[in-house]
Amino acid sequence: MRDSRGSLPSASGSGSGGESGPQPDLVGGWLSFLWRARALEALQYREFRLLWLGQLTTAIGQWMDQVARGWLLYDLTGSPLQLGLVGMIRIVPLLLLSPIAGTMADRYGRKTQLIAAQTANAVANIILGLLILHGGVEPWHVYATGLIASTVQVFQQPARQAMVPESVDRAHLTNAIGLNSIAFNMSRMVGPAVAGAIIALIGPGGSYLAQAGIYMLSTLWTLQLRLPNRAPTSGVGRARGERFVDSTVAGWSYVARHATIRSGMMVSVVISFFGFSVNSLLPVFAKDVLQAGPTGQGALLAAMGIGAVFSAFFVATVGDTLPKGLLMVGGVTLYGLCAIGFSASHWLALSMAFMVVIGICNVMSNTLIQTVLQAVSAPEMRGRVMGVYQQHQVLIALGGLAAGACAQAWGAQPTVAFFGAACAASALAVYAAVPHVRTIR
Repeated sequence: MRDSRGSLPSASGSGSGGESGPQPDLVGGWLSFLWRARALEALQYREFRLLWLGQLTTAIGQWMDQVARGWLLYDLTGSPLQLGLVGMIRIVPLLLLSPIAGTMADRYGRKTQLIAAQTANAVANIILGLLILHGGVEPWHVYATGLIASTVQVFQQPARQAMVPESVDRAHLTNAIGLNSIAFNMSRMVGPAVAGAIIALIGPGGSYLAQAGIYMLSTLWTLQLRLPNRAPTSGVGRARGERFVDSTVAGWSYVARHATIRSGMMVSVVISFFGFSVNSLLPVFAKDVLQAGPTGQGALLAAMGIGAVFSAFFVATVGDTLPKGLLMVGGVTLYGLCAIGFSASHWLALSMAFMVVIGICNVMSNTLIQTVLQAVSAPEMRGRVMGVYQQHQVLIALGGLAAGACAQAWGAQPTVAFFGAACAASALAVYAAVPHVRTIR
């Protein structure tokens, strides 16, 4: 028997006797142990398991795409500039379509939107893969399918994130979002490695066909969801006959009026714009400051990944009992201070230690921000709230661009130190100027 959300009952010794009795008990015991592990508790809900599997597989496909698209375009053009341009394409849909994506998820159905976006991504990857394998691919094909991929990703995230609170009990929401963070960081390790291996064996065409298969698998998970396509209303959703534009404006207005959501968004703005200068300038530090080369850059990224995974497990395990507001601000402040320390380090081991802490602070702050936003949003406004939140990725890109321009003029070390100081100071300013953030739990 399952509850209404697909929760599994606890496994107990319920064998029916005979020679086959002990084996089901053994299996049930292991399943019971896994469901009861605090870091995995949200996986006891069938609907969340399906959402989580979809999150994991689509994230693997997205990381594979980053490797394969860059490799393919550079192989076709030999131009580093075009590598930068194909990356900039990702910003345009985020900037223009994130609020629209959130509104559509609230008005027309989150499950439908998610299925349509994943299917479109699979079709685009099949077309690009076949073009590559038949020798007919041109650079414009890479740009066009990249724009499609970026656009459908914008529509996937608000729809998927808005369904998470409906797939678990409120007490397990922080755990669920922590598990999504674990899935993202696992995919960051798996996706590029899988893409690299397929490109080496078959070529980028094989990688894109594999990505299409991954998105079709994600769609299969989504089709099995038994969540309502639209959220129940609580009195703050769209009025009967409300225009699409009015619904979108209502979402922004809701974010601005709601003290807790507004506070979370402010903390997100700080870490998004000021907090990623280390990431964008990491090759400069690896090559020129630490004299560690590409191996050292890989080690620094691995150190950050270790911190990220540790932090995700920690939040998934005990995050719901923690003072979220204080940890959000404190994590961003510590992130900035570690960036200052990283900028001054000339030892690879010390720099890796700073990267571990940076990874911890980054995931903890962002996971708790997402938890707060999803927990307090009215169900029928949640898609729009997450659509607005999704635009923090634009700020990450703009912050990286600003850091690159400053590094060109000042050098990488002063730039990262400045951005780190601005990150810490801005977080403390939010703490001082917005007393409400201290009360968020």
